[in-house]
Amino acid sequence: MSRLVPTVCFVVAVAAGAAVAEVPRVSTDIAPVHSLVSRVMQGVAEPDLIVAPGASPHEYSLRPSEAAALQDANIVFWIGPDLTPWMVGALDTLSADATVIPLLNHDQTERLSFRENAIFEADGHDDHDAHASDDHGHSHAEGASDPHAWLSPKNAGVWLDVIATTLAETDPENAALYLSNAKEGQAELATMIAEIEGILTPAKGGMFVVFHDAYQYFENAFDLPSAGAINLSDASDPSPARIADIQAHIAEHDITCVLSEPQFDPGLVRAVSGDSGARVAVLDPLGSDLQPGASLYPMMLQNLAQSLAECFGG
Repeated sequence: MSRLVPTVCFVVAVAAGAAVAEVPRVSTDIAPVHSLVSRVMQGVAEPDLIVAPGASPHEYSLRPSEAAALQDANIVFWIGPDLTPWMVGALDTLSADATVIPLLNHDQTERLSFRENAIFEADGHDDHDAHASDDHGHSHAEGASDPHAWLSPKNAGVWLDVIATTLAETDPENAALYLSNAKEGQAELATMIAEIEGILTPAKGGMFVVFHDAYQYFENAFDLPSAGAINLSDASDPSPARIADIQAHIAEHDITCVLSEPQFDPGLVRAVSGDSGARVAVLDPLGSDLQPGASLYPMMLQNLAQSLAECFGG
């Protein structure tokens, strides 16, 4: 009889190990989505991040470790092909058996149309008298949505529910924790929104242009419409005609701030602002200089707000 005890213990240990192994392997595309998934999975496991911090999600080459993470994933949360078109083939090849959730396509996600022109009207639409066809290198399919939807905290709140529900269905043992984490995350978002409203007080009513038209979700969330974008995308350089449009607009409308991003040529931004007296500040919509994890998303939005406020003297 005594010989059976180690065997029984071994069987129990194997069973316990199998239970642990049932926690799903999860991959995410960009750091803000990774942050939201990390918040929901807090206390259970850590998701994998595919697009390295500081890299453009629009064009990217997978490293072997990132391809392996997609291959091992049971669930993949991503914005969708509008942001990372290269990822479609990778998912088809490496994650064919995974549950793939394109967050932009969820029916409760707020989706905004692309703005195709250099100058934006006060209502957030673009000026169709501007050079609409000058940036041929970055046209958008009819009906395509602006994919930078993570910059809306309302969308982030919706996605916390989507992430928690998906994980709970896959991993019922930890369902209560996933759902509780999502609710706590939503409460934290509500607090963050109130803090950002205060931070942005100096910027209210100010006039600014952005280098990369990635911010209309943030603008809508906090009632801060930009006056124009130097470039439609971070994947191509702006045309001379587009730069001329922005320079004229800065001079004519007393633009106070020109907002760039870490990856863009500061010389080009200075050339656009010229002798206008407009201040130049740097925004980072991906949190490239932050440690990936649950705290990245709120810190990223707060940093955006702080940079914008400081550009207006706040």
